Amino acid sequence: MNGNRFGRLFQVTTFGESHGEAMGCTISGCPAGLELSEEDIQRDLDRRKPGQSMITTSRGEPDAVSIKSGVQDGYTTGTPIGLVIENKDARSGKYEPFITAPRPSHGDFTYSAKFGTRNWGGGGRSSARETVNWVAAGAIAKKLLARAGIELKAHVNQIGDVEAPEVSFEELLAHSEENDVRCAHPETAAEMQALIEDYQEEGDSIGGSIYFEVRGVPVGLGAPRFDSLSARLGQAMMAVPATTAFEFGLGTDAAAYSGKERNDDWEFDDDGTPTPVENDHGGIQGGISSGEPIYGEVTLHAPTSIPKPQQTVDWETGEVVDDAQVIGRHDPVLPPRGVPVVESMLALTLVDFLLLSGRLNPDRVDGEPGEYETEYHPSNPRRE
Repeated sequence: MNGNRFGRLFQVTTFGESHGEAMGCTISGCPAGLELSEEDIQRDLDRRKPGQSMITTSRGEPDAVSIKSGVQDGYTTGTPIGLVIENKDARSGKYEPFITAPRPSHGDFTYSAKFGTRNWGGGGRSSARETVNWVAAGAIAKKLLARAGIELKAHVNQIGDVEAPEVSFEELLAHSEENDVRCAHPETAAEMQALIEDYQEEGDSIGGSIYFEVRGVPVGLGAPRFDSLSARLGQAMMAVPATTAFEFGLGTDAAAYSGKERNDDWEFDDDGTPTPVENDHGGIQGGISSGEPIYGEVTLHAPTSIPKPQQTVDWETGEVVDDAQVIGRHDPVLPPRGVPVVESMLALTLVDFLLLSGRLNPDRVDGEPGEYETEYHPSNPRRE
């Protein structure tokens, strides 16, 4: 099975299955000299891990990361970084009724039809648990972005029909981690929490969306057509499990705008550099970053594993099953744990473009592109 690698220069190759022994990934292309510890990665993993609140799955995974390679004396060496996260609380028994009866709207049937086999425990490779690898790699990408002066944040802006008002980037940074829903508008977060709990009590689930914003992106990342920044971001976000839509700037609202209304006029900034007056384009014009903040939204459908009775078929017995119940430990809503996943895919995409553009030295984080020096470097074990 292909499709386990993401990125061109900053490459992440993942492995593992939901109920296997461990998850993990190898990161190639991280420059040498980046200060990195397991604690740096663990902070984001703790935001994604199960069992962190009453509106997440109760699966008891600590998601403790272990760095196996690519780091020496607390700094990256430029060689592949190997990360492993062990699975501690896998219970496959609840999935036995669905070995030959596909769960509604899961990948059970399509996976089995394609490969002729599947790891049915917890969904195997199809499980959203695989995103633990993305968040681990994304934590490293975020550290590289910070060195380049780029900051990003996401929050839950809608659950069901409850939608948060627009918030500033400063509010995103200050308030999005203050509640279990991860909504930066506290009053709306309380409404969302109540709605989620209602669906949870009914044995059902509900969908929602995640707003993201990036500040400090330089002009010139991306290219027209197939390597456009928007196209690559679309690929990254549509890979997030349960995603049904990705948009940036005005997104789908652009359908109601005239050209005059939507077009961003130009002016000179204080340095005499052309700059757009507005940012309806969401920081990307012609597939290339404009230097303005990049912002957009990712829509996630309701979790498909629910205890409410549903209909399926058993392809081995030929019977129709009218009362199939997916009994187990599942989230009633996805966006709260999806926030660090969306942030990670943003970070991985942007770091890759920074390397491709030459704005980030592929060999050393403290050197200019193409620069070579023989002076002491903290990732070098030799001492002067």
